[in-house]
Amino acid sequence: MGADSVLVSIVTFNDEPFLQRCLESVRAQTVPVRVRVWDNASEDGSAATARRCGAEVFESPANVGFCAGHNGNLEAAGSEFALICNADIVLGPEYLEVLLEVMRQLPRCGLAGGKLLRMDPEGRLILSRGAPLIDSTGIYFTPSFRHFDRGSGDEDRGQYQRTQEVFGITGAALLLRREMVPELGFGRQCFDEDFFAYREDADLAWRARLRGWQAIYEPRAAARHYRQVLPSRRRQLSPVINYHSVKNRYLMRMKNADAAVRRRCFPYGILRDAGILLYVLLLEWSSIPALWQVWRLRKKYRDKRSTVQDRRRAAPEELAPWFSFEPTAKDVEPLPDPQS
Repeated sequence: MGADSVLVSIVTFNDEPFLQRCLESVRAQTVPVRVRVWDNASEDGSAATARRCGAEVFESPANVGFCAGHNGNLEAAGSEFALICNADIVLGPEYLEVLLEVMRQLPRCGLAGGKLLRMDPEGRLILSRGAPLIDSTGIYFTPSFRHFDRGSGDEDRGQYQRTQEVFGITGAALLLRREMVPELGFGRQCFDEDFFAYREDADLAWRARLRGWQAIYEPRAAARHYRQVLPSRRRQLSPVINYHSVKNRYLMRMKNADAAVRRRCFPYGILRDAGILLYVLLLEWSSIPALWQVWRLRKKYRDKRSTVQDRRRAAPEELAPWFSFEPTAKDVEPLPDPQS
């Protein structure tokens, strides 16, 4: 694979209903790609579907998680850029070409993503009053240490049509600059494998920003996403999902948050923590082990925190303003036309 190709990393776990549609959209990209699928012991035909669509496939004997799967795929040599992609994504044919154009013109852009619109399980856009529903136009954090997809559930009326710097990009369709990865504190690991899954994209964005990398949202890159995990559906979600969600909220903060961010988030973060604790103890007993796991990992995360904070380039006052109850973004100067 040449350096001008893009490594596309997909981690599957019983994703056969979506995978062929996803891989066909990857193969239809207008730039060269190499596709690697890490299958986490699926019980359906995910691995066979991936091979039939021409992907390189590694079949893990156990489900080692989203993070370890992508880290394994990213060990492949070659390529300057890699796309982290969910199986329930359908890319527009120029998704990668447009994002590559942006990243090559912005040398400190480490993460980039396009406009994701909601689709149903059959791949059709979900409409409201004739307009597509937005799935994500980037990640933002609130002072309660919650992170959300910007624009999630809004009707797309053209309100997110500017190229902007955002806090981070959803891991559903995230293009990253691979030279950034070794700078983020865990050797060749891109994602923190103690997370297993969930919130790992927000954690990656936070570490990248501490290191001085930008995340860029580019609306000309279009994709569709079947969103299965939403805060409003918490009681319908698997206990495993909720367990990792609780655990990773605290692990992410333990290694990334500094004094300036904590001041910015006071008292909202404490109030949210108290609410989560009460909710888990009274209504979601399946997540009680998540609290114990956070306590068990506290020493390990002190070491991780030291590594992350020792490597940081961004001053504390640069990070704190990103934590806001309203989505925060910064306009990017119009990019020159590469054909001119």
